[in-house]
Amino acid sequence: MHKRIRFFGLLCIIALLIAGCSTPTPPEATATPTRTPPPQHTATPAPTPAPTSTSTPCPATPTATAAPTKVVLEATPFPLDVNPLTGEKMESAEVLDRIPIAIKVSNSPEARPQSGLNSADLVFEHFAEGNVTRFTAIFYGKEPEQVGSVRSGRLIDLEIPAMYGALFGYSGSSAGVKERLRNSDLFPTYIAAPDFGVGEPYFYRVPQEKAFEHTLFTNPAVLRQLADEREINKRPKFSQLMAFSETPLEGERIPVYYFEIDYSAGCSAEWTYDTTSGRWQRATAGVAQTDYLTGEPLTMANVIIVYANHVETDFWEEMIGDSSNWKHSIELQLWGTGPVLVFRDGVMQNGYWERIERNHMLTFWVSEGHPIPLKPGNTWFQMVPLDTTSEEIKEGQLHFTPKGVVPFGQ
Repeated sequence: MHKRIRFFGLLCIIALLIAGCSTPTPPEATATPTRTPPPQHTATPAPTPAPTSTSTPCPATPTATAAPTKVVLEATPFPLDVNPLTGEKMESAEVLDRIPIAIKVSNSPEARPQSGLNSADLVFEHFAEGNVTRFTAIFYGKEPEQVGSVRSGRLIDLEIPAMYGALFGYSGSSAGVKERLRNSDLFPTYIAAPDFGVGEPYFYRVPQEKAFEHTLFTNPAVLRQLADEREINKRPKFSQLMAFSETPLEGERIPVYYFEIDYSAGCSAEWTYDTTSGRWQRATAGVAQTDYLTGEPLTMANVIIVYANHVETDFWEEMIGDSSNWKHSIELQLWGTGPVLVFRDGVMQNGYWERIERNHMLTFWVSEGHPIPLKPGNTWFQMVPLDTTSEEIKEGQLHFTPKGVVPFGQ
C-alpha cells in the first residue's frame, strides 16, 4: 500500500508538469464533509492530464526526479534537545517539554508589519477569500513577547493544529468554520478563541491608529498558561518528522535567487535569497517586510511552495453587498500527496509532499525513502492550488500565478 501511495505522489507531479504549460483542467471537486475527515490516500486528485504537449516545460513546474544515489537521510529519530520543527539544537531538552502554539495572523496591509513572525518555527500562508492571504504561525522553540494582529480562522486551521499537536489561538470565524471546529477532534481542548469564551488575559487589545480588528494580540506564553489549565502543556509525540541537513540533497537542483507568488496585487509574496545570511528575505507587494518587535527583516531558512487541491465549500466566508460579491469558504485538502517545490540556499528542489494520517505533519520527498532535507531553521509554506502556473522572469527569477480553485458545485 505504501508503495502505491508514493507512486500516486509522482503521478500528481507528472500530471502537473503536463498541465502547467497548457490549458489546465480543474481537479475533480470532492464532497464537502460536515466534519473534518481522516486523510484518505487519494483525497487530493491530480488534474486530468492535458493532451501531450511538445512545448518546453515551465521552468518551475514540479517534476519527477530520480532518486539520489549518494545520500539517504533518516527523518527519525531526533535527540530530545533538537527541535523537530526546525532541526535546531536547543539550549536544553526541557525547552521542548511544552505544547506548540498555532496563532492566526492577519496579512492585511494595515496590519503590517506583523509582530512575532521571525520567532515562528513554521508559517503557513494561504488564500482566505477574494485573493487575500492569511497566516497560521506555529511557535514551539521560541516565545516572542507578542504575536499579531490576531484574526479569524479558516478551514485550513482544522488541519494545521492536528499536524503539530498544537493549541490553536484565533479570533472569530464564519458560522460554517465555527461549526466545523466545534465538530472536530480539536474542540474544545485545543481551541482558544473569543468565539468559545476565551478572552482576556489570553487575548488583549493594543491601542493603535488602526482599524479595531487589527488591534488584537496574544503570545505563546500566555496561551500555554491556558494549556496548563487544560493539562495539555506537554511535549507532543510526532509519528512523522521532516528531515534536516546543513547540506542539500544530492541530485537535480535549480539555482534560484528570487521568486514571487502573485496571489493578488496587495498580497503578492516575494522572496529574495541573501547570500550573506544564507536566508530568504520576504517582501509583500514590493515592500520589504520586517518583524514589528525588532524592526529586523522577515527571513526564513526555507520556503516551500505546496500544491494542494483548493475547493470552494457550500457556505459563505464573507458576505459583502449583493450575492454576486459573496465569497465561499475554501477548503485546502492537505491530506494524501501532492507536488512541492523546496527553496533553500539559493536553489530549488522538486519533489512531493505527503500526509497520510491526520496527526502527520507534512513531509517532503524526492522518491520513496529519499526525503528532501530542509535547512535547519524556520520554514514558510506558500499554499497554492494545483493548477498554479509559473514562468521564468529571467535566469534565476521565477513568477508563480495561483490558479485552480475549484468553484462550488463543480
